[in-house]
Amino acid sequence: MTENEISSKIIGAAINVHKQLGPGLLESSYEACLAYELEFQGLYFRQQVLLPVVYKEKKLDAGYRIDLLVEERVVVEIKSIEDFNPIHLAQILTYLRLSNLKLGLLLNFNVSRLTDGIKRVVNQL
Repeated sequence: MTENEISSKIIGAAINVHKQLGPGLLESSYEACLAYELEFQGLYFRQQVLLPVVYKEKKLDAGYRIDLLVEERVVVEIKSIEDFNPIHLAQILTYLRLSNLKLGLLLNFNVSRLTDGIKRVVNQL
């Protein structure tokens, strides 16, 4: 599957979660439910993936964690906030650079319609 095909499935799964739960829950709740939906769709994913910083050729655990890494190709960062801030885009771009991946999805579940809370972020395309 391409990154676009994977992201389409992730977005569909996220919409299903949002339809069932609505806005107002904690990020961890949305993450758990989205993981369940991804598993139901047969997608391989990992949760809370450690993302080290490489400094002077040494990998350091600096506390970065990817919420969901789907098919080892798409980074998913889950939010439940009033609105995106520039720091949220910077965060997912950093994750993409550190992991050397091309596509990330920033999902904000604290919106009336999930389509208003989706940002596709690309790295070096």
